[in-house]
Amino acid sequence: MNVQAMIRSLYPRDVSAVQEGVDRLLKKYAIDPGDVGPLSRQDAIMITYGDAFQSDQGSPLDCLCRFACEQLGDSVSAIHLLPCFPYTSDDGFSVQDYYEINPDLGDWDDVHRLGQHYQLMFDAVVNHISQQSRWFQAFLAGDPEYQDFFFVADPHGDYSQVVRPRALPLLHPYQKGDETVYVWTTFSEDQIDLNFHSSQVFLRVLDVLLFYVSRGARYIRLDAIAFIWKQIGTTCIHLPQTHRIIQLYRQLIETVAPHVVIITETNVPHAENVSYFGDGTNEAHMVYNFTLPPLLMYSLHRQDVQTLTRWAEQLTLPGEQACFFNFTASHDGVGVRPLQGIVSDQEIMDLAKIASDHGGFVSMKDNGDGTRSPYEINCNYLDFATHPEASDELRVQRFLLTQSVMLCMPGVPGIYYHSLVGSQNDRQAALESGINRRINRQKLRYEPLAEQLADPATIRHAVFTRYKQMLQTRRQQPAFDPWSGSEFRHDGPVFVIERGAGSQRLIAAHNFSDAEARVGGIPSGATDVLTGESVPSDLVLQPFQFRWIR
Repeated sequence: MNVQAMIRSLYPRDVSAVQEGVDRLLKKYAIDPGDVGPLSRQDAIMITYGDAFQSDQGSPLDCLCRFACEQLGDSVSAIHLLPCFPYTSDDGFSVQDYYEINPDLGDWDDVHRLGQHYQLMFDAVVNHISQQSRWFQAFLAGDPEYQDFFFVADPHGDYSQVVRPRALPLLHPYQKGDETVYVWTTFSEDQIDLNFHSSQVFLRVLDVLLFYVSRGARYIRLDAIAFIWKQIGTTCIHLPQTHRIIQLYRQLIETVAPHVVIITETNVPHAENVSYFGDGTNEAHMVYNFTLPPLLMYSLHRQDVQTLTRWAEQLTLPGEQACFFNFTASHDGVGVRPLQGIVSDQEIMDLAKIASDHGGFVSMKDNGDGTRSPYEINCNYLDFATHPEASDELRVQRFLLTQSVMLCMPGVPGIYYHSLVGSQNDRQAALESGINRRINRQKLRYEPLAEQLADPATIRHAVFTRYKQMLQTRRQQPAFDPWSGSEFRHDGPVFVIERGAGSQRLIAAHNFSDAEARVGGIPSGATDVLTGESVPSDLVLQPFQFRWIR
């Protein structure tokens, strides 16, 4: 469908005005992408807050650049900056101003310097905006320009079908002059949903997206994008208009910046998640592989990879213009909704209990019928993998086993900064703030961190050095290109990923058990590319060992 047809399907009364606005914005932003090639095996993205690394020398963004350049080098190709704009809550996800850098982090000059060394991913938090934003305050003040920017609803209406990600009220009251109005708030009282029924909202958000591209974005992450279109009497998630808006934004951005990669963040069951690929050419370039993080933990704790193998075997990519964004840990924790339909509800509860026993927390969602169920497990991934009181050697091995699987899956890997540096639960931050997710959002002082990373006696050193080795090795293997062939099988507790590109075949074998395990199908003359060692055809893996075999 062409641009005008999509505009007409969304805004039939405003076709001319929207087309004029689009034309104006496309002329406003002149983009010079430089020399940007297609996605490849050399792409790996570190996920981080702008103030994750701190020092008395320079701004937090400057310190982030220092950490990346001094410690990571070319182990990663890009850095995902979680929302780095002025905000009022939710650790950045309640944005006050889409166009400014939070002065506590630095400024656009700092971002530019970071972008000279690494490609950048920006967060577009456009489902909602802070109640303290100029847009919402103008709405409350009666400014006619902003009167249709937000979704006012009847507090007595029937919203039983609406899918709720959090156990909080869907509507909140606000004082608008002498009137109390109830406004749609999917996530919290401080996160006011934008009304995409308004063509002016559509154009304002397009301006934001193109602004990010002009500031150096290689990737744009569309946060919570599944909820942007509201229709009373429906689930208000994954509606056709939502998909159409993403498709339209992609087509418009490609007009001026064909190098930009759109990634959708939809923490939902797998079939719903992959619907954002569209036909493989017209919607998201990448979708988060949300099922992978909880399914890896499920498999590790059961020491059984049959379910993991069955799930992996049905993964398909819709052509060579779209692929998975593979990850295990994130700023949000481990969502368990993507496990629905793959494992039983009781098994999800069992997994949540393991995380709790390991020092984590469990966030619940409202099911709409008076009951609640686990929505997200909040636990550092290293601690989730193994009880914190286990030996460091065992903890590192089990954790890196999960990371190896993630790195070997078809697609592009995303690595949360705490996973890279071997961090552990920050329970105190979660308890003091009352925010479960802060268990895995600790800010790190750079100088002591650098000392720990260099000290062979620390768990940070053990994780970081081996993780960097895997990333560097991955860059050198053509078999790890995002769209290279993939096959999956299991030999007992061993999960085997076979990747291929041209004449190269690479077998990644992962023993998910605490006992030795044999692996069949290893050709003679094979080599472990991680160690350089020859691999026998009658390979035996030690407990939780993994090998990348060429």
